[in-house]
Amino acid sequence: MRQTIDGAAFQKMILSAAASIEIHKQQINELNVFPVPDGDTGTNMSMTLNAAAADLRKAGSVTLTKAADITASAMLRGARGNSGVILSLLFRGFSKALKGVEACTGEQLAMALRGGVEAAYKAVMKPTEGTILTVARVSADTAMETADSGADCEAVLEATVRSAAEALAQTVNQNPVLQKAGVVDAGGKGWLYVLEAMLSVHRGVEIEAPEADSQPQEVREQADFTEFDTGEITFAFDTVYIMRKAHEDIDLSPLRAYLDTIGDSIVIGEDDESFKVHVHTNIPGEALTESQKYGTLELAKIENMQMQHDDLAAGRAARSTDDLEKIEQELEAKETVAAPEKHFGMVAVCAGKGLAGVFRELGADQIIEGGQTMNPSTQDILEKINATPAEVVFVFPNNKNIIMAAEQTVDLTEKKVVVVPSKTVPQGVSAMLVFDPDASEEDNLSAMTDAMAGVTTMQITYAARDSDIDGHNIHAGEYLALWGSSLFGSSADLKGLLRSMAEKIHEEGHEFVTVYAGADLPAGQAEETAALFREVCPECEVTLIDGGQPVYYYLISAE
Repeated sequence: MRQTIDGAAFQKMILSAAASIEIHKQQINELNVFPVPDGDTGTNMSMTLNAAAADLRKAGSVTLTKAADITASAMLRGARGNSGVILSLLFRGFSKALKGVEACTGEQLAMALRGGVEAAYKAVMKPTEGTILTVARVSADTAMETADSGADCEAVLEATVRSAAEALAQTVNQNPVLQKAGVVDAGGKGWLYVLEAMLSVHRGVEIEAPEADSQPQEVREQADFTEFDTGEITFAFDTVYIMRKAHEDIDLSPLRAYLDTIGDSIVIGEDDESFKVHVHTNIPGEALTESQKYGTLELAKIENMQMQHDDLAAGRAARSTDDLEKIEQELEAKETVAAPEKHFGMVAVCAGKGLAGVFRELGADQIIEGGQTMNPSTQDILEKINATPAEVVFVFPNNKNIIMAAEQTVDLTEKKVVVVPSKTVPQGVSAMLVFDPDASEEDNLSAMTDAMAGVTTMQITYAARDSDIDGHNIHAGEYLALWGSSLFGSSADLKGLLRSMAEKIHEEGHEFVTVYAGADLPAGQAEETAALFREVCPECEVTLIDGGQPVYYYLISAE
């Protein structure tokens, strides 16, 4: 019986954890305690873990230290939503605790679990009990107590799983919202599945991921390559190669400049020992010759894209050298950093063409598609930040569940990142309206924060299931109204809910109302809603915008 955990075992644990979360993600999603259809905790945890699983599969056989580092790095970049970010932080503890460790003992495992909890608690501004944090903390404490008695990894994992299950059961009593709904915390449930998967692997049983549904080959959608002219291919040869560096600190910028004169689609990635190149060119031999001034060629792949086109157009399988496929994908996925053309830039998260148009008009350089039920990853946000040609980039998450993922980008880029903690689209719009390109970073952030504080956000969606919130009985399929973060009411009468909202806006004396119409509204209904607000709030300036957002029939801001 194994008493320690090595690199191979740790890889299997992460792969099995990812498989287990994938299997149970819908169950975790359905633990969402508020009837808004935003139960995506399982999805976010699954996508975060699968980012690590994908990189571990590519890595092959590695040491325990390397496996832990790959896991932490991939999960940080792939983190989605608060649950994904917290999960990535829990595994950051493994990366730090297992530096230089070939085989993890029970004591080192407990230290890794404790380190992850400490990192997660530091990252959360106001930790709430009865969440994944509680489950992780209580079970890590048990792990430390068990390890102190000299227990091996299996005993530590057994005690950790048992403690996590007990802590999870208590979350229903620790959080008032969970108590009313009668469910345990979704993130805590996910963490228990992760720990159970790790224990299962240690006992010799790996968990297999479910097979993804696939379309039959004959009905799979495919581009019509006969519509393309090979004359449109400027540089014919797709060229990828690896060079062993002549010395560790060699400067590759002259090589990049040279390649830019003979081709395009240039990406160069490097580490201490080697560098990898991807370039489209008509003279691949010259690219390789020039590169040998900087090191020794190890491996190369050259494919004729014009011939590949001809094969596809003729219905044949394109000829390809598959040996370097993974390296090519890695290079093409590598983000490039735009050179600064100005001091300030802005990146906004939203869903819906209309909302995207609003943010672009307000000066957003980059738009990230995302929001409720579709949280972008840290990597998604990072790529848009790096693509922004500015020294300082303001990021507007516009959703409380995206703020933490955005904050993780601060240390991942050479640009200065300022995360404006906008929790709703209307807050983000108001913040961007007061942006002053001539003001300092600090003054802009202060003005934006003040602007967001003056915005009241209302949302109309639908109830995903029967529930009871604050004594209010909610029935599945009813329209659900939120005022800020609180329940305003629910009803089968949408117009009645909107009128009640308008009356409250009138009572509070707001001056400006903006109605963002969602994608699922019947034709003409948005105009009727705007007319209703003008009728009930004659003193308000009412603006109607076709937001096109999913999930929410209306987003409404009052100032």
